Amino acid sequence: MAQTQVNPTRMELTRLKKKLVTATRGHKLLKDKRDELMRQFMELVRENMELRERVEKGILSANQNFVIARASMTGEAMHTALLAPKQEVYLEPDHKNVMSVDIPVFDYRTRTPDDNDIYSYGFAFTSSDLDDAVKSLADILPDMIRLAECEKSCQLMASEIEKTRRRVNALEHVIIPETQEHIKYITMKLDENERSTQIRLMKVKDMMLEAAHGYREKEY
Repeated sequence: MAQTQVNPTRMELTRLKKKLVTATRGHKLLKDKRDELMRQFMELVRENMELRERVEKGILSANQNFVIARASMTGEAMHTALLAPKQEVYLEPDHKNVMSVDIPVFDYRTRTPDDNDIYSYGFAFTSSDLDDAVKSLADILPDMIRLAECEKSCQLMASEIEKTRRRVNALEHVIIPETQEHIKYITMKLDENERSTQIRLMKVKDMMLEAAHGYREKEY
């Protein structure tokens, strides 16, 4: 049993009491962290679902417009129109710390501020459906970038929640109960030792009194 591995001394009892205080405080802090992580995780999940729905609708609209544009243009004309894009997107990855979790943050900027630079072709020989397809993709770009942030953040936060949950369970079901049991065991052993010492002292006292009394009787 675990009790037999504990040295029943007052020094060990003091150490275990300090350990119990620290473990109890750590358990509360970890529970608070887990609850806050869960709250933020659920907010990210809801945002992720909304973003995914918007992105999927935008991609579906763009694909439909591309199909219609392809029907009214030759493959070579469409290939030529999209061959050399005028606009460029620069993505700058960063991160922020949320409850000890480094979640990604993506900042992006375009090469030019002109919205019309998303069209890399003239409008004389292209279909308006191609314009709509390109515009649909450009419009959902911010949502696509934010969706990437959310999905990776959800993955990282879910992992941290699981780690925190395991630590909380270890403290709650293993470390704290074992420490309490050890404290109880040492306290009991120290009480037993104290009672045994008192009994021995009383016996010694009785023996000394008896010896002293017998000596006085001989003197009389």
